[in-house]
Amino acid sequence: MRTVRLPDGEEVPVLGQGTWFMGESPAERAAEVRALCHGLDLGMTLIDTAEMYGEGGAEEVVGEAIRGRREEVFLVSKVYPHNASRTGAIAACERSLKRLGTDRIDLYLLHWRGRHPLAETVAAFERLKRDGKIRHWGMSNLDADELEELWAVPDGSSCAADQVLYNLARRGIEWDLLPWCRERGVPVMAYSPIEQARLPTDGILAEIGRCHGRSAFQVALAWVLSRPGVIAIPKASRIEHVTANRAALDLVLRPEDLAALDRAFPPPTRKQPLAML
Repeated sequence: MRTVRLPDGEEVPVLGQGTWFMGESPAERAAEVRALCHGLDLGMTLIDTAEMYGEGGAEEVVGEAIRGRREEVFLVSKVYPHNASRTGAIAACERSLKRLGTDRIDLYLLHWRGRHPLAETVAAFERLKRDGKIRHWGMSNLDADELEELWAVPDGSSCAADQVLYNLARRGIEWDLLPWCRERGVPVMAYSPIEQARLPTDGILAEIGRCHGRSAFQVALAWVLSRPGVIAIPKASRIEHVTANRAALDLVLRPEDLAALDRAFPPPTRKQPLAML
């Protein structure tokens, strides 16, 4: 498993597991738990979740999957913006810890920006760090100018990651956000790295896939995984999909493959609004 380095030097897997849409159906819970456990077996030990996903249901699924294996896992969760006040984030974190069945979250993110000032959220995160409830904190869905604003508040430069939408069809962050983060050694976590399976499965992705004996989606995921300083967190609730995601990590795209993908999915030529799903 390749790794990406956090600002403090800790290394985390470049390929993790997302849980958006998990925890919403009791009938799917056992399969979701099995999929996450299978991912852990394959070395995909970074698991990303949020209090928003299934209104806590995804955190409960994750808690079941990591029971007895907590020391293997780098656990990421997120706080709702309306809970991200100085006291609200602390209470929300306590609720997440209970659902996850653990005493600590490895990386705690602000899910997106809301009405509470960033300085308040950072103060809460720093308190949670001092209390041992979280080990690192970061942001989600913040653009480069917002990260500049964050860096200006007390302890704002302690941000350990920014999680944003990034895939072949959503390359806007390459104009400014991705270089900004690389310059400061802050990893970017790419959610929906295959656009929730909406990328075209014909054309160049299929053509490159045939050359390598892989699917179009594996090519798209391999492309994200080839980006320096980027962590991909695809969601898979079936064992076969987890296995396919892990296999994408071993796919090495050739220079001609990358050039063809640039022609089909051009990089940005100007600043674009930060994309979100």
